[in-house]
Amino acid sequence: MALMITDECINCDVCEPECPNDAISPGEEIYIINPNLCTECVGHFDEPQCQQVCPVDCIPLDPARKETQQQLLEKYRIITAA
Repeated sequence: MALMITDECINCDVCEPECPNDAISPGEEIYIINPNLCTECVGHFDEPQCQQVCPVDCIPLDPARKETQQQLLEKYRIITAA
């Protein structure tokens, strides 16, 4: 699954630089995650880095974007052209 940022986001700016795929960007009111670029850090790290640094724990899995580990790894390969 891709991750999503909920409205509990406090715009602290710590998640954006941690994303290896540049999937996180400022939205109108809170940060947003582009699901087409989010691989949950598969291919880069063992755990999603944005979740690790978020001080308010507002980055859950997006239930509307169910993806298997294999699908996330394939997306990683396409994004990085690896």
